[in-house]
Amino acid sequence: MKTYMAKPGEVEQKWYIVDAEGQVFGRLASKVANILHGKNKPEYTPHVDTGDYVIVINADKLVFTGKKLDQKLYYRHSGYPGGLKTTKYRDLMENKPEFALYEAVRRMLPKNKLGRKMLKKLRVYRGAEHNHAAQKPEAIEL
Repeated sequence: MKTYMAKPGEVEQKWYIVDAEGQVFGRLASKVANILHGKNKPEYTPHVDTGDYVIVINADKLVFTGKKLDQKLYYRHSGYPGGLKTTKYRDLMENKPEFALYEAVRRMLPKNKLGRKMLKKLRVYRGAEHNHAAQKPEAIEL
């Protein structure tokens, strides 16, 4: 018996839309990362991008459990000595909630060319409107 390996030209990619209203931040991010990676499909192949496109709407209505909004920090570094900057997730979710989810998913994907290709299939929107109606996305419940 031979193991099936998907080829890049044979992969059929669908568009999914996820409503993030009331969803827990980290749990939603990990499920979206799995869909982008293609791990929810039986033809998953590690070295081929078998994932689907994901549109996330209502990113500003994500929920954090416990005291994470005030205690969890987002770190970035300027590259210079002493250049570490921190932001609380409460401020990040007020100003740029789509960036917060995008970064969480980005850090869950592979850190190579394939991961960057997967990340291009993610679209995150603050409100309920998106401009991907022509792709006919299927609603998916996570």
